Amino acid sequence: MSAGPALRALIGIALLTLMDAVMKAQMQSQPFVLALFMRFAMGGICSLAVLAFVRPAMPTRRSVIGNSIRVPVVVLTAGSFFYSLSVLPLAEALTLAFLAPVFVALLGGLLLKERMDSRIFQALAFGVAGMLVMVWPRLQGHVSGAGLGVAAALFSAVTYAFNLVLLRRIAMREHPAVIVAFQNCGPALLLAIPAMLYFAPMTAGDLLTYLAAGALGVAGHLTLTSAFAKAEASRLAPLEYTALIWASLLGYFVFGEVPLYTTYMGAALIVAGAVAISRR
Repeated sequence: MSAGPALRALIGIALLTLMDAVMKAQMQSQPFVLALFMRFAMGGICSLAVLAFVRPAMPTRRSVIGNSIRVPVVVLTAGSFFYSLSVLPLAEALTLAFLAPVFVALLGGLLLKERMDSRIFQALAFGVAGMLVMVWPRLQGHVSGAGLGVAAALFSAVTYAFNLVLLRRIAMREHPAVIVAFQNCGPALLLAIPAMLYFAPMTAGDLLTYLAAGALGVAGHLTLTSAFAKAEASRLAPLEYTALIWASLLGYFVFGEVPLYTTYMGAALIVAGAVAISRR
């Protein structure tokens, strides 16, 4: 794999981690469903602006169907992940998402016929062990708000992996701007009615913050989409663990969060598995 796709993936991950921090801050003062809708609505505006600027070819019928299938998967992924962000420290929620590369490798082999070997299953074992090390202090044998956050983060990792595999199939034949426009406008339409039920007054500062989140999301997804168009899903996905660096810094300086030492122990195990996949 050349350095180009990897660098784009790293930049995309950094932008998306910053967007996660912005959304976490907004969810502290805005209803969850409304915040989720505003993220995609503002992202839709930004993505349509990009679409008007680059003027790609019209999507084919096959592309429209493929991108439309991804829309509910994107809503499930973002909804479950943002919920986990609202109840867990930023670094912990991001670390649980590190299981996604393992699921990407498994699904990539099953759906895209990418090569699979024993290292994928070794990575799965490392990932499960890392997850248990990290979440055990939070769960402590009972379901709580943190427990639901952990469950939401794990569910998001699975749906995110499925989303990346679907993205790999589409990205090989579609312009990134078209994909990102579907990825923002589609969820905004799905969430419009539920958001109306939870509407709350917003200031100009709120609107600008959501616009920033939308712009960061669009920029991050554009760079990731272009990266996945040039390299195998299972080889790029392990780069996701670099988000822990940004999440730790943002969590500490913005939210005053100090992750438990088990977060880094668990992350080390999960990353070890992810690196094994990337070197196979």
